[in-house]
Amino acid sequence: MAKTKKAVLTETIIAAAAIVQKRFVNFEGKQATAGQPAVGVSVYDADQGDSLAVDALGIVLVESGGALAAGDAVASDAQGCAVKQAASAVTLGRALDAAVGANEVIRIKLGA
Repeated sequence: MAKTKKAVLTETIIAAAAIVQKRFVNFEGKQATAGQPAVGVSVYDADQGDSLAVDALGIVLVESGGALAAGDAVASDAQGCAVKQAASAVTLGRALDAAVGANEVIRIKLGA
């Protein structure tokens, strides 16, 4: 069965750099890096200067950066993908699906 999102709030930003679909976006309008806070998750690919929809609240789809279990606290890795939250990283949400490795699309609950 296909995974679906239930975004409650979607913001529009101007991309300050190229951003890949389903990656965390930081408050500077760039793809988030390891441990950074994020405004949300990109809905589609964007080039610098493009308008970009960012899902900021709700259940969203994000690309995994490694193995995750459902219920894990997630943070951004260096490429803006969801990874298990480390002690110093900002928690961005909770995984609702498991991922066996990188490059899987999973659902997360932002802000949980």
